[in-house]
Amino acid sequence: MRFAPILRNPRRRRLLRSVNPSLAAMSPPAAAHLATASDPDEDLCFTTESVAPAEETAPPLPAPPPPVSAEERVERAWAHWRRLGSPKMVVAPMVDNSELPFRMLCRRYGATGAYTPMLHSRIFSENEKHRAMEFTTCKEDRPLFVQFCANDPDILLQAAKIVEPYCDYVDINFGCPQRIARRGYYGAFLMNNLPLVKSLVQNLSANLHVPVSCKIRIFPRLEDTLAYAKMLEEAGASLVAVHGRTRDEKDGKKFRADWDAIKAVKDALRIPVLANGNIRHLDDVKDCLEHTGADGVLSAETLLENPALFAGFRTKEWKENGDEDEASGLDQADLVIEYLKLCEQYPVPWRMVRSHVHKMLGDWFRVHPQVREELNAQSKLTFEWLHDMVKRLKDLGGGIPLYRNNNALQTTSNGLAASNA
Repeated sequence: MRFAPILRNPRRRRLLRSVNPSLAAMSPPAAAHLATASDPDEDLCFTTESVAPAEETAPPLPAPPPPVSAEERVERAWAHWRRLGSPKMVVAPMVDNSELPFRMLCRRYGATGAYTPMLHSRIFSENEKHRAMEFTTCKEDRPLFVQFCANDPDILLQAAKIVEPYCDYVDINFGCPQRIARRGYYGAFLMNNLPLVKSLVQNLSANLHVPVSCKIRIFPRLEDTLAYAKMLEEAGASLVAVHGRTRDEKDGKKFRADWDAIKAVKDALRIPVLANGNIRHLDDVKDCLEHTGADGVLSAETLLENPALFAGFRTKEWKENGDEDEASGLDQADLVIEYLKLCEQYPVPWRMVRSHVHKMLGDWFRVHPQVREELNAQSKLTFEWLHDMVKRLKDLGGGIPLYRNNNALQTTSNGLAASNA
């Protein structure tokens, strides 16, 4: 019954409105069921000490733009991209992991754009509780891509209309290769049904005010990939993000992303193209942009371990030989503390918090496995317990710092700035 008294308090209602637009409209009885989950990890990590950011009301959107020629669509796509600042370093969509507090942490350390986790269009459009738990944002959370999986154009449009006032792109997930996507018939498994893919893009493009983006994987044959990407552009996509692996290449450590295929897509399309794959540190960002000619890069798994990647920090695994890389004075435990404070400001389900703590403190837990076991034994987390756990880890020692080569960072930053000019 945690949310009922909060919603009766005007100040708390302002907090919830700024964190989640759909929750703000709920009456106290309707919101009370958010705290009834049998698994405590499904509860929001809300505290009475949370501080509300400035209240933001979404402005009414004008009617969708009338149909335009292909040339005008391309011009609009680039004009929109440039208005956003042409973001080069983007947080990729990650289920349960690219939520608001994590996005804000990555933005603090150099990310210039971000995707939400993949949202299920049917559940999102039908279930108010799901919307309240899974989609949160704030005015500083821009540029923002809100990603949906879908296989029904009308249901996808209904879900997209809900988030349209709060984002810069509505993105369609055509890249998820997991078994759940096969069972649900979405993501990369729609690559077998290109007419449906085309209809999903066309329906959104014709009926939304914000642009439509698509995240895809490559086909085994390059000519199929190029035909696929061109079809998305012709259907009305304003941006395509290309994961340079096929649907069957699920293991990013086993299979290198094909930057040549991404380059071919970039050369073939007239709209902005983002590259996804093989981004482990800031040097990879520069190398990828130079190799592919892409307009920006996405990073996923590496950011989970090191959310400061885009600011030039790297883990010991990617520390360069020699003495050029210096201990930065920042470590992953420091990042966890920052993340927890953001969670107190922007509540999310505890399962997301637990996942990030495990990922960011993986190196520390390998040194002190008993602390990891204590975390796993906690059926119900609290911020107090987590802050104390991080303090105990620091007291035990053995943590590995993040490294930074300031000379190389300046060179890379200059190169990125020049490519953005």
